[in-house]
Amino acid sequence: MTDLTELTAVQLVDGYREGVFSPVEVTRAALERAERIQPEVNAFVRLTGEEALDRARRAEERWRRGEPCGRLDGVPVTVKDILLTRGQPTLRGSRAVSPDGPWDEDAPSVARLREHGAVFVGKTTTPEFGWKGVTDSPLSGITRNPHDPTRTAGGSSGGAAAAVALGAGPLALGTDGGGSVRIPASFCGVFGLKPTYGRVPLYPASAFGTLAHVGPITRDAADAALLLDVIGVPDARDWSALGPAPGSYSEALAGGVRGLRVAYSPSLGGQVAVRPAVATGVRRAVQRLADLGAYVAEVDPDFTDPVEAFHTLWFSGAARVVQHLRAGQRELLDPGLREIVGAGSRYSALDYLAAVDVRMELGRRMGRFHEEYDLLVTPTLPITAFEAGAESPKGSGHRRWTGWTPFTYPFNLTQQPAASVPAGTDGDGLPVGVQLVAARHRDDLVLRAAHALYGAGPG
Repeated sequence: MTDLTELTAVQLVDGYREGVFSPVEVTRAALERAERIQPEVNAFVRLTGEEALDRARRAEERWRRGEPCGRLDGVPVTVKDILLTRGQPTLRGSRAVSPDGPWDEDAPSVARLREHGAVFVGKTTTPEFGWKGVTDSPLSGITRNPHDPTRTAGGSSGGAAAAVALGAGPLALGTDGGGSVRIPASFCGVFGLKPTYGRVPLYPASAFGTLAHVGPITRDAADAALLLDVIGVPDARDWSALGPAPGSYSEALAGGVRGLRVAYSPSLGGQVAVRPAVATGVRRAVQRLADLGAYVAEVDPDFTDPVEAFHTLWFSGAARVVQHLRAGQRELLDPGLREIVGAGSRYSALDYLAAVDVRMELGRRMGRFHEEYDLLVTPTLPITAFEAGAESPKGSGHRRWTGWTPFTYPFNLTQQPAASVPAGTDGDGLPVGVQLVAARHRDDLVLRAAHALYGAGPG
């Protein structure tokens, strides 16, 4: 008997087309799984059972007539509670946001899913305003790792990654301002893509500016390509959105990696201390790329850690997020968020512009780097999942989450496409992630290489 919660979106659509199973059966299975995992993992802030089943029934009737309304008709999806969803409160993990409506508008990515018939299972957890790399908040508590509930799921799209890992829908929308799709994908053992900035439109505009991306969290690269084909189209509400994609990402998957020039950077030139089990998993993934015909060289990109520039931009954005709150509302905020808001409010415009200068120079360096190399491969993170409820691992010496995410936030600064692909587990059975990075606008290369790794099987 097929477990419907283990199927990918591509497999579900094929099954609907062939009449093997129905959107109602699949949605019921996803909802039952979501309800079962919620007490232990806490992946959701809200489940939308009746609405989901109603959408599934309508999708089932369309498939029965042979008239699906889109490429995801009847496929269960989840939406991070940062993105507007019509008819549902979007509280962004904060007790300072009123649940009162009207909630009468979809974010662009949510609107595209709705047009393609996707079934919304629920809204997934986020830290307050998506401010950190783990998922806990004063509003919804701690989201836990599906492989070990004593550990964190990562963040800020932790609920999305945990839901996909545990079968509560094969597709999830996340957001990524410094690694927030790739971090939980790595910790939870699923696929996460931060597309080129602007490929997926964002509205309302993020206070974190052009660091903030919307991206898929899925079972594999083929599902991410399908989802990106649906959500990666222009929307008039986002003035910074890119034009139409040059082609179908799903169709580009078959290109493989033979002949691609791959730069493998184990530690960004010795700047990052990587745990041995993580380094081993990443090295095996790189060897698989070589076995598949890629030209691999161990070489590092030419930059030093841009964390101070990132902090200036990120903390300033956090200060802007809460600028409108009254003193009493600010007392409701996550204490860590209050700290970075205080730091962000002290930066000057000249400080901000100096950080932009660092960002532009980093972008120049990476642009030149990708003239020589098609892909950069690094660990997604130097560690595996640590204790739940902490911003940083105990004893690490890191006060802020950026201390243990040095491979992710640089590529928000540069706006490049970057993905986390599962690369085995450590000695405790916790997932390891390998990060694939390409030049801006080459999302197809990231997806092709990830798809080739999935096709090659575990290392």
